[in-house]
Amino acid sequence: MNSDLYPDLAAAGSLAAALEQLAAELCIDLTVLPQDGGLVSAGIASSIPGRRPLSVFIGANDRWFGVSGWGQGIELITGATSDLADVVRAGAAWDRGRSLREVRDGLLFLRVSERAEAHERGPASVVELQWRTMREQAAEAAHFSAFGKLVEAAHADPKLRQLYVFSSHGTLGFSSCTGFPFRIEVAIAPSRSGGPYLVMEHPHASVIGETATAEEAVATAVSRLPTGLGPAVAGTADRDE
Repeated sequence: MNSDLYPDLAAAGSLAAALEQLAAELCIDLTVLPQDGGLVSAGIASSIPGRRPLSVFIGANDRWFGVSGWGQGIELITGATSDLADVVRAGAAWDRGRSLREVRDGLLFLRVSERAEAHERGPASVVELQWRTMREQAAEAAHFSAFGKLVEAAHADPKLRQLYVFSSHGTLGFSSCTGFPFRIEVAIAPSRSGGPYLVMEHPHASVIGETATAEEAVATAVSRLPTGLGPAVAGTADRDE
């Protein structure tokens, strides 16, 4: 820790201790969780289900405090400020369960992504946003027509369209949850250099099927889905997330 940049932290002994002291001075109730000893990083606990502790960390070459708030495998808020009091207020808003828009409006250094706002509306909104983004990316990749054909064929199938779709080096993965790490149910790689479409259990895993067209690959992938699989849900593959 550079004491010239962070005299308040140096005086308190750590970032965690400085957060606790400042919260007390501002009469704000916070539960600070030391991380890696608490010297230059810390967490601010949240009592709201689905929200992990707000991570707080410091800059090395300039004075700033970064924050990152995750919930159910999605980064919901992020930002940086030079004022530690802003961090305390952000931690209080995060803990009290204010909506992301309310948190951001009160603390302009925070950023909330479109995906985070979709998460607040529910997993169906996250899935819809992800599919729209994927189709836009495919449309922009006109040089890779097989990828575009695969995206459109997968989107046309209702069983795949209800899942969270993502791309890993051109291979589509289909998850039954919207947060990372994903719970991948099946994956499809597009045709390359005239080769077949490949159906896999996971992206870049062993091949479980080869087809000549995107539509056939989608049909094969759907046949591999678990019986009764419904729409993607909020959360991650980690059961304790």
